[in-house]
Parts: sequence; structure tokens; C-alpha cells
Amino acid sequence: MSRRLLGILAVVALLILAGWLGLRRQHSTQLEPPAVAPVHLPAVSSKKPAAVVVPNRQQPVAEESRSTLADRLNAADGTIQADLKILQEVLVAWRTNSPRAGNPVGENEEITAVLTGDNALQLALIPKDHSAINGASALCDRWGTPFRFHQISGTHMEIRSAGPDRKFGTADDAQF
Repeated sequence: MSRRLLGILAVVALLILAGWLGLRRQHSTQLEPPAVAPVHLPAVSSKKPAAVVVPNRQQPVAEESRSTLADRLNAADGTIQADLKILQEVLVAWRTNSPRAGNPVGENEEITAVLTGDNALQLALIPKDHSAINGASALCDRWGTPFRFHQISGTHMEIRSAGPDRKFGTADDAQF
């Protein structure tokens, strides 16, 4: 390339740079902070707020005031399909509260431990003393057989019940 052409390119580049810097400076001086509308807060009540149930809190919570997603799990008037749906809702709640973790992983006992509060958040979505948890700390269906959990992905978990005959792989199995 000739020196003349290089000189022209250098001048053009400087003009472009100067124009860009000028536009940038012009925009930064013209920007004003957005107007903030006044916020009207409701009047503060002097009444004592209702009690809030906090997972794994230090003081014991009275049985009648404790409420969890899993309250209706294995209810006498429920169905296995309702139980499986409840477990899916518990898993959705888990993923919502710990989005980076995805579904809990492992065998039934490990998943049950996570859902009962053995996790970094100490979030108990199922009480440790729930009637659906057996002596081996496994989450069981309404007939006492531990559920089988199969993690399909970080957001999809297949849950299987052996059904009333308590044998997996038969016609009465149920899954969600």
C-alpha cells in the first residue's frame, strides 16, 4: 500500500473514533435519571401479624398449625394418582427453591432425606415424621412399598408405585 492510502485510512479512522467519542459524550450528558413516582405504602397496623411456619425452626410447631404440600400424601380418602401428583408438586417446589440443583438425585432414601430438610437450604417440604416415610427413611406408597424415583432430567422425575400387589412390573403399577 502506498503511504498516501495509509495516511487517508488513518485520518478516516481518527474521524470515526472522534465522532464516536463525541456521540458518546453527548449521550452521557443528555441522560437524566428517570423520574421516580412516589410510593404510597399502606398504613401500618398495630395488630400482631399471623404466625408464619418456617421449615426446620428451632421451636416446635403445634401439629394443628403445621401445613405442608405433603399433608394429603397417602390420605385414606385419596388415590395413588393423587399421591403421585403431590410428590410431583413437592419436586416442583424443591426445584423452585433451589433452581441450580435440579431434581434431587440418588435412591429413595437419599431423595427423601433432601425433601425432609437434609439439604443446604434446610428446607423441609415433607416432615421427617410423615406417615409415608418408613423406618428405613424411604418414602412409601399407600401400601407401604417404597416409591421408585427415576430422574429423567434436571426438571423431570418419574415416580413409580408398585401398586396394591406390592410388586413392581405388574399391571397395577402406577407412575407419574
